[in-house]
Amino acid sequence: MGLCFSSAKVSGRQHRSPRSPNPPHHPLAVAKPRAPQTPCSFLAVTIQKDHKAQPRRNAATTTNKKTPPQTQTRQTPTHGKVREKAKRHGEKIPYGKRVDFGYAKDFDNRYTIGKLLGHGQFGYTYVATDKRTGDRVAVKKIDKAKMTRPIAVEDVRREVKILQALTGHENVVRFYNAFEDKNSVYIAMELCEGGELLDRILSKKDSHYTERDAAVVVRQMLKVAAECHLRGLVHRDMKPENFLFKSTEEDSVLKATDFGLSDFIKPGKKFHDIVGSAYYVAPEVLKRRSGPESDVWSIGVISYILLCGRRPFWDKTEDGIFKEVLKNKPDFRRKPWPTISNSAKDFVKKLLVKDPRARLTAAQALSHPWVREGGDATEIPIDISVLSNMRQFVKFSRLKQFALRALATTLDEEELADLRDQFGAMDADKNGAISLDEMRQALAKDHPWKLKDARVAEILQAIDSNTDGFVDFEEFVAAALHVNQLEEHDSEKWQQRSRAAFEKFDIDGDGFITAEELRMHTGLKGSIEPLLEEADIDHDGKISLHEFRRLLKTASIKSRNVRNPPGYLISRKA
Repeated sequence: MGLCFSSAKVSGRQHRSPRSPNPPHHPLAVAKPRAPQTPCSFLAVTIQKDHKAQPRRNAATTTNKKTPPQTQTRQTPTHGKVREKAKRHGEKIPYGKRVDFGYAKDFDNRYTIGKLLGHGQFGYTYVATDKRTGDRVAVKKIDKAKMTRPIAVEDVRREVKILQALTGHENVVRFYNAFEDKNSVYIAMELCEGGELLDRILSKKDSHYTERDAAVVVRQMLKVAAECHLRGLVHRDMKPENFLFKSTEEDSVLKATDFGLSDFIKPGKKFHDIVGSAYYVAPEVLKRRSGPESDVWSIGVISYILLCGRRPFWDKTEDGIFKEVLKNKPDFRRKPWPTISNSAKDFVKKLLVKDPRARLTAAQALSHPWVREGGDATEIPIDISVLSNMRQFVKFSRLKQFALRALATTLDEEELADLRDQFGAMDADKNGAISLDEMRQALAKDHPWKLKDARVAEILQAIDSNTDGFVDFEEFVAAALHVNQLEEHDSEKWQQRSRAAFEKFDIDGDGFITAEELRMHTGLKGSIEPLLEEADIDHDGKISLHEFRRLLKTASIKSRNVRNPPGYLISRKA
């Protein structure tokens, strides 16, 4: 099908026609067979949403430039699929023209429209000039007549809401304002004139970056993902075409520009529809149970491409691509991988883990040595998965809490690196302990969660094993560590670590933990049997190593009412 070059060097690109949709029984658009992949043929096939499962917006498909220009543009509206012909005389007014969005009505007084940057099925993108300051901006002009259904209006409002939420982030295109008149909606935002990341890749020798330059690019994408996730937002379509450089300078900042498929997700929930771009789609998306982790997978795919100039998962058809994504591992044997550092390969492998629970989070990935080199620890945001683990810790039984504390003491400095970054991000005054106020501030950064002060105090109390009113680093690790990642990333090390933790309880070394050994390790008084019964699967009155490991890996265990130590106080730092 040829190379996917973009001739636009500003915020917009040439448009290509969508592929023919699938037969109705299949939710995905099927790519026609095409010639084998060349090292730089990054054809971005976009998956359409399954409207039977969840009627939402459709994404257009990027194809060869020789086809008619009809599909979505970067910094160009992607709101809904127009299913009706142009309005005929006597037909009712389109839904979009009957809606007042509540946006400013003075666009013509504020801006002068300039040259066309690109166009899509639902609108146009222009350069515009601010009449007061002379500054140039990018403006999306969306035709209200094309908004034939309420879902299309919802999509416009969502994109504006997302841009408002993320504006100010250095790696997201800045949102200035939204306007409307009787015919159109206008979204004014930052103009990026450095071209797409995709074009930069293609312009490189052998179509791949040096490791140092690739790490700089990947770091910026991870920052976008981490910020999105803290705000309860999933991008859902991370790919090189959706990132623009601010300027043509070699060291230009990278900006995320297209949030047409992005959506907010409630805590603990999953998306059940299938959206994204075929080569970048995560396995859990295809299984219809996806969340923020899918963005990290996509960045892993981009990282692979940046380093070697090829896609990690490829086939002649979309169905073939999806099978590759679900079943196969990327090839790290072909050139240039033998010459690429082990650190880079380790990084990419940990982003392309098929189990989303064991995959690095965006914030964790920012702590990885390959990305971290040249970066600043202060740039690493708080990790939503760490906050989630801390919220979950309070629900665990006392036995699981004790087991996690024992496991935490077995980790080495390399395994603790990302958690040390997270602890530092929460310990605002850098005195080596997290206070109640600092805990409250950290948990508040996970925007979808609105925790009351009593709940925050309960979380700190559960983590604070020595009951001094603060959380030190060792206590923090027990609550924040990712057990699934330990097992996935190095199974041999997991076996060693979990055995070492088990042996802290198995005092006589006979391979089992008895009730008396539990009492001696925990220092608890009274009946210890209820604690033991939780992990004693075979009901033989003791806990084996297998049962202990199962306890550690269990995602959630029903909480039990446990009395707090007498005299426990939540104190504040001086």
